[in-house]
Amino acid sequence: MTQLGLNNTKRAFYTSRSPSGFSLAEMLAALTIAAMVLVAVLGIYSRVESSAAAITRKLDVSRLPSEVLQRIAEDIDRIGSSGSDTKVTVENKFEKGFPTARLTILRTIYDSANKKQTFEKIVWQAGYDYESDANGLVLYRSHSGMGLEDKLLDEQRESWEKEYLLVPICDGVTFFKIQVAKGQVLQDKWASDSLPNGIVVTISFARPFETLPGTFDVPDAEKNTRTIALSRTRKIKFILIKKEDE
Repeated sequence: MTQLGLNNTKRAFYTSRSPSGFSLAEMLAALTIAAMVLVAVLGIYSRVESSAAAITRKLDVSRLPSEVLQRIAEDIDRIGSSGSDTKVTVENKFEKGFPTARLTILRTIYDSANKKQTFEKIVWQAGYDYESDANGLVLYRSHSGMGLEDKLLDEQRESWEKEYLLVPICDGVTFFKIQVAKGQVLQDKWASDSLPNGIVVTISFARPFETLPGTFDVPDAEKNTRTIALSRTRKIKFILIKKEDE
């Protein structure tokens, strides 16, 4: 074989073994497509996450008022209906324009010296949230007296938290009102020694609006109300109405 033929064979061999690469245009096109796919995936993920967060917030907003009203009802049922040595006090006022209320359930006993002692005292009240930037109220609950065991909070409270009487239950409250049912009339204040027939508790976490007098209110559709009876053994008069065709 001649020298020229040998050189041509080596050149062909080296050419066939050389690796083939991507051009700059192909790399740019691949990066562009990958970026478009990534943006689309992130957009879908963001929309799904926003929808899930909105549903969670909606569930929390609808569940929290019911849980608070249930806790208040349990305290009233347990202490308020315990006997003649129980007193209930209700107060309502405005704080920074927000409707707030205070419910006190006091149960007393007489010791060996025939002196009245506080056996158990529970207070539910709302106060303006000065530590948060958002305007609203914080709902508190306190428990004191000789019966120091609190089935609601003792198991959930931290050791340092047990030193405080007022324990925050939840924040973001925009409407908190407690009324006493006396016949067909709802009273905003009750300080009588006798127990009322029922207590009406209203709470809301909805966005408030300012009224003409300068206070805040929420739409009636956003208010959660529960009527709690104190004396379930009282006699209820039933009136039977005859039908017109009879």
